Amino acid sequence: MLKKFWALAGFIILSAAPAPAPAQDLPSLKVGYIFTTNHTPLIVAMSEGPKMNFGGYSLEPVVPKEKYRFLKDGRPLALLDVVVAKSGAETTTLFAQKHLDVALASITAIIAGIDKEVPIKIVAPLVLVSGGLVVPEDSGIKDWAGFVASVKAAKEPVKIGYHSPTSAPLIITESALRSEGLVISRDPNDTRARVIMVDLTETANRLPALASRQVEAVTGPAPFPQTAVAKKSGRFITELRDMPPAGKWTNYPCCVVSASDELIAGNPELLREFVAFIIAANDWSNRHNREAGVIAAKWLGLSEEVGTRLNQRFVTAFGDQWKEAAAGYLEVLNQAGYFKGALKDKSFQDGEAMLLDERFMR
Repeated sequence: MLKKFWALAGFIILSAAPAPAPAQDLPSLKVGYIFTTNHTPLIVAMSEGPKMNFGGYSLEPVVPKEKYRFLKDGRPLALLDVVVAKSGAETTTLFAQKHLDVALASITAIIAGIDKEVPIKIVAPLVLVSGGLVVPEDSGIKDWAGFVASVKAAKEPVKIGYHSPTSAPLIITESALRSEGLVISRDPNDTRARVIMVDLTETANRLPALASRQVEAVTGPAPFPQTAVAKKSGRFITELRDMPPAGKWTNYPCCVVSASDELIAGNPELLREFVAFIIAANDWSNRHNREAGVIAAKWLGLSEEVGTRLNQRFVTAFGDQWKEAAAGYLEVLNQAGYFKGALKDKSFQDGEAMLLDERFMR
């Protein structure tokens, strides 16, 4: 009798407990990211699932790499539809087409999208600038000074490849080369140029372009330099953060979390939860840098060696240094005449309300 009583009691308790919300009853959030270790915090959460807890938040796979339940303390908050973009520029296009609600992408691409009046805001920081300049493995060039000397001595313009016209590596590399007194152009017919920047259109083309000598160097974010070294296809000669002028790029942001104005207005509480999740994942990734790097490398199909070489710094707050660096991007882009719309001739202070919405970090 006693066994029957406890069995019945257990059945009643289980029947009374609230069941997890079915997928069709959860709000849907279209989340974008790019196949890069800059997006390691989100990658770790997708890879490790509910066993990895970031301040109470976790992701439960529904369709691995495509759909996840977004959980807080085990309770479903939303269904995430995960979208992989090829670049930050493509991310802003997807936002403009309403194919994304929130996404991880380069700050420069998001700024460029806002200039074109794509209805988005930066809602959280993600990572500081990473990556750098890579030359062929058999090149005699060993550092930045040697590269600049080779450009000045070359009889023909030197070609440097990049993957996105609004990427931080492109903007920083161009600015650094100009600081050395070199004329830079993206026009292959520009006879004044000492350096021609070549658009490789996406990340997958960087190593083949270097190996085939389509370009003499490639600038790109992590893990491209580490992968090139591990595959013995390239020599990593300088970090972006170490490019001249000395100290200028040390604390520059690279990627950020952005959200559509529609999501900001329509479901701010869900966005607040998502931002809290990313910031907690950023913090974990900083404290477990090597482990996070190895998990991300495996997810991206890279070797463990690449993961152990990564040294990325993820950001957990908008600080004065972060804003000063973001202002630097605006200054560089305006000086280059890149902005044609909402941010034309504007300082960061003038455009801050268009660029940032800090409410979700509080």
